[in-house]
Amino acid sequence: MTPGKDDKEQVHNRIPMLRAERGISRRDLAAALGVHYQTIGYLERGEYSPSLHLALRIAEHFEVPVEVVFSLTPFPRIGAPS
Repeated sequence: MTPGKDDKEQVHNRIPMLRAERGISRRDLAAALGVHYQTIGYLERGEYSPSLHLALRIAEHFEVPVEVVFSLTPFPRIGAPS
């Protein structure tokens, strides 16, 4: 999230989970997307919200709908009751 940005504007994501499931490092994902590996870290920590273009490319890379990767509300914890 950028400094001074309202918490309501944060974009939540499942990038770390998707990377872990597929055994992909931040560097590998960054190389596949053509971005700096630190960008992936910023995205994962919620310090940076992706452009629409980057969000779609990330979803395409993982072969899932963009809604599986990104959300305006926090994702439920794995194993948490629905």
